[in-house]
Amino acid sequence: MVQGTTSDAGKSTLVAGLCRVFHRHGQRVAPFKPQNMALNSAVTRDGGEIGRAQALQAVAAGLEPRIDFNPVLLKPSSDTKAQVIIQGKALTSLEAAAFFGPESRDYKAAAMQAVLASWHRLQQEFDWLLVEGAGSPAEINLRQGDIANMGFAEAVDCQVILIADIDKGGVFAHLVGTLALLSESEQARVKGFVINRFRGDISLLQSGLDWLEAHTGKPVLGVLPYLDALHLDAEDALVQTTAQSQGAATEQPVTAQSARAQSETTQSERTGTRLRVGVLVYPRISNHTDFDPLRLHPDIEFYYIGPTHQGELPGLDLLLLPGSKNVRADLAFIRQQGWDKGIARHLRYGGKLIGICGGFQMLGHSIADPLGLEDLPGTSQGLGYLPLTTELQAEKQLLNVSGTLRLGQSSASVSGYEIHCGVSRIPDQCTQPLLLNERDGDANSVSATEPAKITEPAKITEPAKITEPAKITEPAKITEPAKITKPAKTTKLAKITVPAQIAAVRSEGLLSEDNQILGSYLHGLFDSPEACELLLAWAGMTASQGHAVDINQQRQQQLDRLADVLEQHLDFNKIINIFKEEDQGDR
Repeated sequence: MVQGTTSDAGKSTLVAGLCRVFHRHGQRVAPFKPQNMALNSAVTRDGGEIGRAQALQAVAAGLEPRIDFNPVLLKPSSDTKAQVIIQGKALTSLEAAAFFGPESRDYKAAAMQAVLASWHRLQQEFDWLLVEGAGSPAEINLRQGDIANMGFAEAVDCQVILIADIDKGGVFAHLVGTLALLSESEQARVKGFVINRFRGDISLLQSGLDWLEAHTGKPVLGVLPYLDALHLDAEDALVQTTAQSQGAATEQPVTAQSARAQSETTQSERTGTRLRVGVLVYPRISNHTDFDPLRLHPDIEFYYIGPTHQGELPGLDLLLLPGSKNVRADLAFIRQQGWDKGIARHLRYGGKLIGICGGFQMLGHSIADPLGLEDLPGTSQGLGYLPLTTELQAEKQLLNVSGTLRLGQSSASVSGYEIHCGVSRIPDQCTQPLLLNERDGDANSVSATEPAKITEPAKITEPAKITEPAKITEPAKITEPAKITKPAKTTKLAKITVPAQIAAVRSEGLLSEDNQILGSYLHGLFDSPEACELLLAWAGMTASQGHAVDINQQRQQQLDRLADVLEQHLDFNKIINIFKEEDQGDR
């Protein structure tokens, strides 16, 4: 099991890398994270929902994502409230005290039961399980009933590798301090250290490594270098981008004056041919990995636009409203920032606008949450650009889909997934640009109010084999907004476009009459290079043939790159010995 001295120490990335290393060497390995807290998620082949990081790790191991890889997922909707997803199924949102406070016993017992059930099933199928912890095992205020770190390790009797990020500073204090806060039995489980994100001459670090091994009696299993431009799906935080030599994504400061000046120019009037694309970043943004193909596109000047930029938005060709875990609260945030006026200005000067999932809902006339699924019950007025109304319902749609995007006389294949509680109604006469069908029948709807059935406690027959990897660079957080706004016409509503399952093939999404605004529930809209090129041409890009990034191919290449680095810098003889020690313990 890989545990970290801090959040963002490199646990997720290194578990992914180890999955790829062992998969390349013919081992049947699978990732496992008992409990994750993240807003980026994925739909599994068995119709559930897990953290995006575990979906990536599954790809690294040559597997399709499944619910057992992440049996407990927490998706925050506010600072004190989160939706609980157990074995892929959404339960009621709970207050923070219900997770961690004195009244949390029932939740933790049920969650641990689900965790052990998933663990037991995977144990029967795979040679090794590569487990990722959450946060730090030294968070002593959360120790009682812990299911994410040492509480889980003790329950299944697995060994631990501790990873620390030297780029944060104080790496030796992090490692020694974390070890000191563990119990004696937990300290004994830690079989070695990995130091992540090192820059410079390794010989300058050697005396510190020698001291660490002598002081703790535990080996350093490797020092991993800082990897520039490692492009892998982010678990939660936004990826901090800077200008790159090939002209990929940039993130630049935008002043009110420059934003106003830029907003009054069209793309053809600006120097250069790169398309300017911006994503609004609100507090509960989710599944922002949708925009990785744009962020990495060589002909795009990419911006994340966050709360430091109020009111004015930079001049953009394309503005994107991403998904949200609390749509009504994030819509209120847009208005507080003055971005609604910026959106209107953006449209007035001919910019294009796309809303995905929660962003799609915001573009309509109203969003109702009568059950209080995301926040207090109530209804909020939308931005009014598309003729739809949305109501959040208890049944959560989890769909893997594929199909066709049609814009004008052109079309392109698309594939992706839908995750939403919203049911949106639109008029029959509207243009829907997508024709989708469910893939492999793995779509499901699950209750967001009734506690899901927890499978029977896992027979903990023999603690399975486990080990945990090191880690590498993790994308940092970013902020920056874009713009758009302008109310649309209201028409009588009649058609339900969201609850798929009604027909194998269905129309989806909405395109405005003036061809300026597009909305869809489809996550992964830009993943297909053909669909990405079609959407960018719609937004005004010219001469970009062949430039779109194949994000799926890139993911595989980056995982191989990561695995190569791990094989070069980790002591796999020592790591294999940890596996063998665990195997002997199983017997």
